[in-house]
Amino acid sequence: MSETNPPIKIELVSDPMYLCGARELVSCIAHRIGFDDMECSKIALAVDEAMCNVIRHGYERATDKPIWVTITPLSESDESFGGIEIVIEDEAKQIEPTAIKGRELEDIRPGGLGVHIIREVMDSVVFEKRETVGMRLTMQKRADRPEEAPRISSRSSCPIPAERRVS
Repeated sequence: MSETNPPIKIELVSDPMYLCGARELVSCIAHRIGFDDMECSKIALAVDEAMCNVIRHGYERATDKPIWVTITPLSESDESFGGIEIVIEDEAKQIEPTAIKGRELEDIRPGGLGVHIIREVMDSVVFEKRETVGMRLTMQKRADRPEEAPRISSRSSCPIPAERRVS
């Protein structure tokens, strides 16, 4: 984590009603970092799938349990134009990280593809047990280095009105 790019930390309860807010926040920050609209949507989808899995499998659909989301802009490197790291933590039952797998893709039926989607969208995906209780998912996505630095456009998928945005 860079001193110039502090993380954003939010805590919410495991009510599916709040997933849209987490998706919008992640998408908006990803856009400001320099990801295009399609990549922002994919990153938000990965976050949504991860949080749905916490609610459905970890908390067995309980709507009053804590979920923490930390979003950190990543610094530029020789290979990428920065990126984003998203950490999702919970107090759900712990399972072995190696046991976290999506179902077989040949098994065509609704549901069960969240882990596949997360791994396909993100560059780095690490599941781990927290120290005492719960699980932690750390995901990173690096932005490809463009020919020139991206310009922040007035047309943005970020729902904040242009006159209220800080450039």
